[in-house]
Amino acid sequence: MESQLEFENKVAMVTGGSMGIGSAVSKLLAKRGARVLIVDRAQVEGLETTRMINSTGGVAAFVKADVSNLEDCQAAVQKALDFFGRLDIVSNNAGIQRYGTVESTPEKEWDEVMNINLKSVFYVCKSAIPHLKKTKGTIVNMTSVQAFATQRGVAAYTTSKHALIGLTKSMAIDYAYDGIRVNCVAPGTVDTPMLQYAASLDPNPESVYEACKNMHPLGRIANPDEIAEVVAFLASERASFVTGACYLVDGGLLLPIGGEPKTSKD
Repeated sequence: MESQLEFENKVAMVTGGSMGIGSAVSKLLAKRGARVLIVDRAQVEGLETTRMINSTGGVAAFVKADVSNLEDCQAAVQKALDFFGRLDIVSNNAGIQRYGTVESTPEKEWDEVMNINLKSVFYVCKSAIPHLKKTKGTIVNMTSVQAFATQRGVAAYTTSKHALIGLTKSMAIDYAYDGIRVNCVAPGTVDTPMLQYAASLDPNPESVYEACKNMHPLGRIANPDEIAEVVAFLASERASFVTGACYLVDGGLLLPIGGEPKTSKD
C-alpha cells in the first residue's frame, strides 16, 4: 500500500521547481514527506511555491540559481546539504522552448536551449552524484514526447530532449553499481506556462489549446499534477528495480499511425 509519507526523512532538490511541472513535483514530494529545495531563476514564483509548501505543513526552501551555470549548480547542491544535511532525490525540470529550423535558429538561441535543457542536467548531476552515492539516491529527468517524435520548427528543443534520454541512460548504467537509479519522464501536452507561451504566439490562442486536446486520444491536456505523480513513483522505492527507463505520459499522443488527431469517439 502506498505510504502518504513515503519520502519521510528524504531530501529532494527540484530544478525548475517554481512553476509548471517542477512546482507540482515540489509540492507532491513535500506532501509525501520530503524536505524540498526548490532551485530556479524565477525568484518570485519560487518563493511563492516555497511559501505554499511550508504553509501546508511541508518543509521547503528556495535557492535562486541559473542551472546552466556549473557554479550555481554546485552552490545549490551545497545549500541542500547545508539546509537539510543530505540529498536523496534530484528532479530535473528546468527547460525552455524555442522555435525554428536549423536554418532559422540563431546560434545564440541554439546554445540557450542546449544549456538550459541539456547541459543543466549534466551540471546538476555532476554536482549531486557524489552525495547521491552516499544515500543510494535517485534522479528523475524531464524530457518530452519530442524525444521520440517531432513537429516542424522545433529543431533545438527536439534535439535537446532526444539527447536527454541518452544522458539518462548513460548515467543509469554508469552509477547502477553505486545504487543510484536514473530515469526520465516524457510528457505530452501539459497545461504549463510553457504551453501558455506557445499559445500566445498564435493569433487565436484558444485554437492552439483545442488542437492540442484533439491530438491526444484521451481528448484533453494533462495537468502538471499528473506528471508529478509519475516523477514521484520513479523517485520512490515502488520503482526500486527501474533504472534507465523513460516513461511516456502522453495521453496516447504517440499511438495513432500518422499522428492523426482524435476527432470523435468510434
